[in-house]
Amino acid sequence: MSLRRFLPALALLLFAAPIVTAAPPLKALIVDGQMNKWHPGTAVTPVLKSCLEQTKLFEVDVATSPAAGEDMSGFAPDFKAYDVVVLNYDGDEWSAATKKAFVDYVRGGGGVVIYHSADNAFPKWPEFNEMIAVGGWGNRSETEGVYIRWRDGKMVTDAKPGKAGSHGPQHAYQLVVLAPEHPVTKGLPEKFMHSADELYDSLRGPAKNVTVLATAFSSPDQRGTGENEPMLMAIDFGKGRVFHTTLGHAGEQLQSVAFIVTYQRGTEWAATGKVTQAVPDDFPGPDEPSVRK
Repeated sequence: MSLRRFLPALALLLFAAPIVTAAPPLKALIVDGQMNKWHPGTAVTPVLKSCLEQTKLFEVDVATSPAAGEDMSGFAPDFKAYDVVVLNYDGDEWSAATKKAFVDYVRGGGGVVIYHSADNAFPKWPEFNEMIAVGGWGNRSETEGVYIRWRDGKMVTDAKPGKAGSHGPQHAYQLVVLAPEHPVTKGLPEKFMHSADELYDSLRGPAKNVTVLATAFSSPDQRGTGENEPMLMAIDFGKGRVFHTTLGHAGEQLQSVAFIVTYQRGTEWAATGKVTQAVPDDFPGPDEPSVRK
């Protein structure tokens, strides 16, 4: 039987078959360039970039600001070209035009990740403080807002006067998931360990439209507050989504699977509103941290 007889039918089948193409990668921008003296700043940007690229979901660019004290007027990243912006920045004020572009981007639906000491930045910028919910240092005080507390099974705010931002010595600590149905934390254990790191406490700010995803107990034995402090947060700002993680002081802490996975998941959520990543087998439980070398 001649194959020629079947070629027309085969051609019809081929042309009728749906063409499956991979979804384009999410576009992420890491903003760095200046950082306070206690944190490595640009030194960890390659690790933050690699963490996102490992998921195969992200294409990552980096925008590096001028050095401290230099002219910032030309620093104007094209935020709207990205699905999500990761802030690894705590330095000089941006220009009024760049601030407006960033606010418009987030309010219009852009995603943001606040990484660790980026929540120290811009203490007198009201919209930024609202985006991050709570922040520390930078001479913040009750003027900038309230403390977030988790007490008696619910989130409460505390407006008492006091400083914003503190931590004791680095140590391993346990995170407790408070929002198990949120896309970032769905499927994670109720309790999991993070390797030795700063445990931020006494952050304060507007605390608007915030969901506390996970807390950690700030033990007085570690010069802490005796409170369950917010470690992972999700904030709505206009149509935009902000994921705020206080974890990850430097390169060693970025090897913690607790940091890696929540950062990856939080960035995808900020970009899209959902999380497609499975929880990896090496994600820690309640007793011991898990580290990737």
